[in-house]
Amino acid sequence: MPKTSARLLALLSLLQARRDWPGALLAERLDVSPRTVRRDIDRLRELGYPIAAIKGPEGGYRLAPGADLPPLLFDDEQAVALAVALRIAVASGAGIEEAAMRALTTVRQVMPARLRRRIDALRITALGSSKPGPPVETHVLTAISAAIHAREVLRFDYATTSQAAAVGAATPARRTQPHHLVARDGHWYLIAWDLDREDWRIFRADRITPRIPTGPRFSPRELPGEDVAQFVTSRFRGSDASGDWPCRGEVILGLPAAAVAPFASDGVVEELGPDRCRLVLGSWSWPSLAAALGAFDADIDVIGPRELRDACARLARRYADAVRNGAPE
Repeated sequence: MPKTSARLLALLSLLQARRDWPGALLAERLDVSPRTVRRDIDRLRELGYPIAAIKGPEGGYRLAPGADLPPLLFDDEQAVALAVALRIAVASGAGIEEAAMRALTTVRQVMPARLRRRIDALRITALGSSKPGPPVETHVLTAISAAIHAREVLRFDYATTSQAAAVGAATPARRTQPHHLVARDGHWYLIAWDLDREDWRIFRADRITPRIPTGPRFSPRELPGEDVAQFVTSRFRGSDASGDWPCRGEVILGLPAAAVAPFASDGVVEELGPDRCRLVLGSWSWPSLAAALGAFDADIDVIGPRELRDACARLARRYADAVRNGAPE
């Protein structure tokens, strides 16, 4: 590569890595004179890069946003990270699957062979749900994001069921203060303060039909819990803002810890011997926790609490009744 072209690429890489660059510092990093830096800046401008001059005692340069998208320069790690993100986006359910695939193809074509081999060796599968969630129109996600960014009241029609969403049946318009857009287990959710119900609500984005224009601006409220992830987790678990399960119990199972751990979800497994382990597990109710423990198909010794023992006893009676009341063979 000619020396000038290599220097231009190095200069562009520096401008992308930092907001403001004094001219003297650029000259020092590139081992050239300030005059050469000025000439190289002019060459990059001719190629379409919007580089603004910074006034001041030392002067400097800044890579600014432009009307058109000029060629971008990525180092090796950035290029691989971009390829990984695009592969995940293909399975995001955000309505950008085709665009993400085309972008991935474009990025791969201009990569050197060493990077193509790295990304081709990656086998990425987006997990978190047994099946992908319903797709969400891109314009819906864009409208929600714009209202969140502008802090404007978002009005929308909301279908109460997936079937209703498919046929366009919706409940009366909801009025909300949108705060966060979250992707979880193959679904997109809007976290918002419902103005009519005066409480926090989580809405499925695939059931939202935004109404335009948006409403007045609002001052953001403080979300319960420490962060968005904890708030969403606690709501789906039916617990308080702590994010923990409302019911949590401790048992000893007649199985090795290695056999229990892969199926314990967020439970805590402690090895007690070759064929015994301690399991602390949570659930949204005591009967559901008792049923989850029975799925391990092993002897169970309930340590506590009493609510878990009572739930196991109730399930045992129900199963015994089911056997007695069943039709004879």
